[in-house]
Amino acid sequence: MNTPWQVAGEYLEACSCDFLCPCITQNSTTPATHDFCKVAMTYAVTTGHFGETSLAGVVFAVVAQSKAIMSQGDWALGVIVDERATAAQADAIAAIASGQVGGPLAGFAALVSEFRAMTRARIEFSAQDHQRSVSIPGQLEQTVVGVPSVSVPGQCLAIDNTLHPANPRLNLATALKNFIRCFGIEWDAPAGRTNGHFAPFSWHGVAS
Repeated sequence: MNTPWQVAGEYLEACSCDFLCPCITQNSTTPATHDFCKVAMTYAVTTGHFGETSLAGVVFAVVAQSKAIMSQGDWALGVIVDERATAAQADAIAAIASGQVGGPLAGFAALVSEFRAMTRARIEFSAQDHQRSVSIPGQLEQTVVGVPSVSVPGQCLAIDNTLHPANPRLNLATALKNFIRCFGIEWDAPAGRTNGHFAPFSWHGVAS
C-alpha cells in the first residue's frame, strides 16, 4: 500500500564554510573553505502528514560531514528528532530524512556512506524577522541572520536556482552562532564568519 506524505515549514542551516559558501554557488563541485564541510540543517514542520500521522509541529535536524568537494560523496550523517515527537512521527521523519520515501533528500542519499544514528533530544527553533535559531543543548547551537537587500527594503539578498534540498531559492545569511557537537562531528566558529541560509520548504512523496 502506498503512503502519501507531505511536509512544509521553515528551515535554517549553517556550515563550516566562510561566507559565501562555494558549495552552493558552484553546485557542490568546488572545494569548501576547509578540507571538509560540516553542516547542520534544521527543519521546523508547520503542516504535514505521513499517511494518517500528523507531522505538524515536529522539528528535526540533519547533521553531516563531507569531503571538501561535497559531490564526491563519503558523507557521514545523523538525524536528531525533537523528543516531543511521538514514536510514529519520529519513524516518519527518519524515513523522509534518509530519502527512503522519495522527496528532495532522496537525491542526496547516494552521497551518504555512513549513517551514524537517529537520536532524540529537545529542539528549540525560532524564526523572527530575518533571524533563525536552533538550540539543542550540548549538541547544536546555530543562529543565522539574513543579509539585507538595499534594492528591495525589507527583504534579504538571495540566491536562486540552487541545487539544494530545502528550496532552490535561499536567503543569504551569516552565522552569529555556529556550534556542532554530535555524531562525532564537531565545529565551533567565530560569530559572523561562516555561511548560513534560511528559507521555507515544502516537500511531498509517496512511501511504497
